[in-house]
This record gives sequence, structure tokens and C-alpha cells, in this order.
Amino acid sequence: MDWDRAYANGDFIAGAADYPPKWAAAAAAFRASLGGRAQLDLPYGDGPRHRFDLFLPTGPVRGLVVFIHGGYWLAFGRESWSHLAAGPLAHGWAVAMPSYTLAPEARIAAMTREIGAAVAAAAALVPGPVVVTGHSAGGHLTARMACADAPLPPDVAARIIRAVPVSPLADLGPIAQTQMNLKLHLDAAEVAAESPARLARRTGTDVLVWVGGAERPAFLWQARLLSEEWACDWHVDPGRHHFDVIEAMADPASPLTAALIG
Repeated sequence: MDWDRAYANGDFIAGAADYPPKWAAAAAAFRASLGGRAQLDLPYGDGPRHRFDLFLPTGPVRGLVVFIHGGYWLAFGRESWSHLAAGPLAHGWAVAMPSYTLAPEARIAAMTREIGAAVAAAAALVPGPVVVTGHSAGGHLTARMACADAPLPPDVAARIIRAVPVSPLADLGPIAQTQMNLKLHLDAAEVAAESPARLARRTGTDVLVWVGGAERPAFLWQARLLSEEWACDWHVDPGRHHFDVIEAMADPASPLTAALIG
């Protein structure tokens, strides 16, 4: 098995290079449109990437959605995804989007702890239930927040009613066989400790795994694996590939938005 080819999303998506600048432009325009409802660069720790943006709805807040970005733990930040908050915001949910320290500066176990701190910091500012979601590597970190051993204060963990990992990397074993591991530095112990599919799911948190129907077979396998190990539902979004599967979150009427906020 050529693991690098199996997880090379961009090589199999037409116009792949056009997506990052498109995301960044849409996110910047969306932030500008919110005015004071966009609270930017809020700290959750001491590191330079320990920051999150919080977007508030126009009326009473029904709860909090936390979105965790992807990029194979190597790339991107919260700034590229702000526009995805539009769906939950239209239904009265606040949306927090954290950045986190990337590899090789941090290992994945440290990123898990950072996201736990970010979720706790955002939850301290927004009352009500919490939903966690994220894409790709962010889907992995989303699933980690639904694990029984997630690094969350008990009161915050109890507020997380739902986790929706989108195209998650649920078992890190194959990733450790790719060239990405030259920067990720995954070893057998960390693969075992940080693979959600090898860990127990927290009682009381509903989980729905979401994946695009046109994604690489490796991602369909990862999504199905997590759903089987956790005995939770999974949804295959027809025709969606790895780069556009998350776009439906920006649509208040989309099935993905409905899955998030229930």
C-alpha cells in the first residue's frame, strides 16, 4: 500500500490549488460583515497560536458550536474558515474557531490538549450546550473531544451534547506510514493514545461521523471505522470530495448544519 498516495487529497481534486485562497477570501469577507459580532483573537493559552475567534448570532444564544480546522496537523489556521459559521449563526448558535500549534513544533498529543483548553475557554464565554465539529485533522481532534479521556474539565465535557467529525482521521496508524510523519513524529505509543477509533467514547455525547462520497477510499474507511468502533451513525454526503464536503456548514438550510444543531 502506498500510504502517501492514499492520503493525497489534492492530487485527485480538480483545481485543488484554488481552494485555499477561495476559503481565505470568503472567510475575510464574512468576518468583515459581522462587525462587533466577530470577537477576534481571544486567548486560551500563552502560545502564539493559542487564540480563537468567536462569532455571535443576532439574537439570544442557543449554544456554542466549536469548529476545528484541518490541514493534516501541518497547515492552516482559524482565519481560513470563518464563513463556515454562517449556518449555525443563522439558527442562534455562537461559533468558536480556534487555532492550535502545528507540527513539527507540536506533536498531536499536545494539539489535543490545546483544543481541550480552547473548548473550555470558549464554553466559559457562551452559555448552554456545546457541539464540537471539525474537518480532517480537525475531525480527528473533534473525535478526541468525544473520547472518555478527553482533556476537558468535567463540567465542560458534560455540556458537549454532540460531536460531528467531518472526514476524520480516526486511526493514526496509516498516517505514521506517510512522509508526513517526518514532521508529525508519531510513534506506536502516540498512535495508540491519540487514535479515537482505538479509544472509548464518552458516555452521553452523541456522535455523527460525516464524510464525502467522492473522497479518497482511505477517508471513507476512516469514517466507517470510527462509526463501527463507536457504534454511532455515519453519513456519506453524495458527490462531495475532501475539499468541498465542509462547505455545507455555511448554509443554514443544509443537512450538515441540521446535523450540527439538531
